[in-house]
Amino acid sequence: MANNQGWHTFVPDNHPATALLSAAAVRKHCAEIAAYVQRGDSKHFTWHADKLEAIAAYVVEVIRERYPSLKVPYHSRWRHFEAGGISRWDARKSGFSNDAVALAKASIDLVIPSVLLDAGAGATWKYHDAESGQTLTRSEGLGVASLALFTGGVLSDNLAQPLRTDAAALARIGPLHIAKAFQVSAANPLVGLDGRAALLSRLGEVAVATPAVFGTPARLGNLFDYLNAYAPNKQLDAAFILATMLRALGPMWPARSELAGVALGDCWTHAASSTGYVAFHKLSQWLSYSLLEPLMEAGLTITNVEALTGLPEYRNGGLLLDMGLVVARDPTFHTCKLQVDEAAVVEWRALTVVALDALAVLVRKQLGLMEAEFPLACVLEGGTWAAGRKIAAQLRPGGTPPVNISSDGTVF
Repeated sequence: MANNQGWHTFVPDNHPATALLSAAAVRKHCAEIAAYVQRGDSKHFTWHADKLEAIAAYVVEVIRERYPSLKVPYHSRWRHFEAGGISRWDARKSGFSNDAVALAKASIDLVIPSVLLDAGAGATWKYHDAESGQTLTRSEGLGVASLALFTGGVLSDNLAQPLRTDAAALARIGPLHIAKAFQVSAANPLVGLDGRAALLSRLGEVAVATPAVFGTPARLGNLFDYLNAYAPNKQLDAAFILATMLRALGPMWPARSELAGVALGDCWTHAASSTGYVAFHKLSQWLSYSLLEPLMEAGLTITNVEALTGLPEYRNGGLLLDMGLVVARDPTFHTCKLQVDEAAVVEWRALTVVALDALAVLVRKQLGLMEAEFPLACVLEGGTWAAGRKIAAQLRPGGTPPVNISSDGTVF
């Protein structure tokens, strides 16, 4: 049940977990791990800084291929809804054309569950988009499938308003709902089907228990009202968006590390960290990036976007491994199945965060652009994620990542 402050788990500013529930914590502790590796203390990896310029040049090449005008949008889930050059959400949001707040709420209703469904699909899963005739895989397929789930009204508790996500509907979601929308079958298996359904159901429970953010009755889109109330002069700090997601949705994640009764989410232990913890908050940051556009379309100005970090996942992290910036001391790192809490995985992800900041500087230099013109969110989109996918396709059949991690869909 929600407490009297309207939160499932209220985290005051003076709570010991608060320091780990921020983008600043991600950068701080990832830098500590990177320094540890760069000193040669790691038994898992070596760091080869001389590769940075070449990787930046490769990323710049990919950016110019994908966005010749250099007008690169922010890295976000919205790009996946546009797979194959089709603006699928634009075609459905016309009914909100005269109500910016209603559109923002509907967009938030769509993007939160979509992000949470964006875990690795597996190498064989495919989605046939009847609207375009396209067959899509991986993140693009998952994105378009999640859009179909949403527009079909499955996440709404109001038959007259299908384009919304209500906590009551989320709580009823089961594997069969996901399987139907995502075209899952014995011949078309989707990794983590049960886990995806359980996460959405848990999201509904947490939203109900957090009326301070999601209102009563609980609806995901009511997050707009909460954030708007903390936007003086219509300006909203990106770091505040992430902090809100970490506090409001933290209880949704499977039980992992806890500190004084607060779940830490995508935060793991490592001896080289000054606190013993290394935070990543990958999905929460992916969600925060994906919230920027709906908020901006509703008239808010997002400040401090650079506070958010690069995302430590298969494509960004794979780019570093495939191009030799980070080299595994033991070649079996690339072939054996790894767990997300293993020291080697924690180090690889921390190195990814640090490397992405360094690459952003070099990419901007090679493009002749300033940080304000080309923030990290554009470098990621342009960018490192696509470059990681491209180099993987060049090196391995099917473009599989250079690591094999056992994931329940709530980290990657």
